Amino acid sequence: MGARFAYVDAPGGQLHYAEDGGRGADSPVILLLHQCPRSLDEFRELMPLLATDHRVIAMDMPGYGQSHGLPAPQTIEDYARGALDLLDALAVPRATVLGHHTGGAVALEVAAAAPDRVEAVVLSSAPWADEAFRNAPRTGPGVDDADRDDDGGHLTTWWAQRAPHYPAPVSPLLDRLVRDALAPGVDPREGHLACRRYAMERRAPEVRAPALVLTGDADPFALPALDPLADALTGAASVSRAVIPGGTLALMERHAAEVAGEVRRFLGARRGCDGLDGAVRTGRA
Repeated sequence: MGARFAYVDAPGGQLHYAEDGGRGADSPVILLLHQCPRSLDEFRELMPLLATDHRVIAMDMPGYGQSHGLPAPQTIEDYARGALDLLDALAVPRATVLGHHTGGAVALEVAAAAPDRVEAVVLSSAPWADEAFRNAPRTGPGVDDADRDDDGGHLTTWWAQRAPHYPAPVSPLLDRLVRDALAPGVDPREGHLACRRYAMERRAPEVRAPALVLTGDADPFALPALDPLADALTGAASVSRAVIPGGTLALMERHAAEVAGEVRRFLGARRGCDGLDGAVRTGRA
């Protein structure tokens, strides 16, 4: 049948989501949280791969896609509340939560704020947003950092800022990103600013669920964060690490099969299905 799209009512307004896979009461649930300024479209390739043995729910986080807007300044806690609101509205008591880039910080916050709701957490290419990150001086515009102007120059600026970090051919990927950045009410900078406001080093030790920290080896933003983030998860039941060769910011789109494989191995190990014990795994080993 493929993914089904719908809305739920939540305290902040309507939340838009897509769902694929099992619908039985005993189907394990995976909630997918996108990077900013993307939408649930980021998981178009991954959803059907996980849906063979899970109920997969991908959402537009508040402030993005077709979900309700959020005023600035936005926070990681705002996005996490939206994720929990969706689970409440869908009567999902517990889920594995997978977040990519900004969504990884949100997944960590969900796991720290509601440990009874999180079976396991997958932090894909998440930043390490500690005090040094928050206080680091800005040396110039980052990705998605452009003022809108009447000649449309912000579109080419967004494109040029992102293109060096995406695998060729970049056009199909950046077409999707720019479309999401232009959704009504979306400010592409807010997700990055929310990460700079987030005291991740205080929240990481509060995660109790088993954790997989995952990234691509060609992602210059996320790869340096993998070890500090994993090392900070001192309260997690277990911590696994995985590095996908060739993975970039577009890890979900271009390496969906590898991501699905790592997630399935991690969840299988947690359930005692394949004998893994949470040890470090890297695609380069």
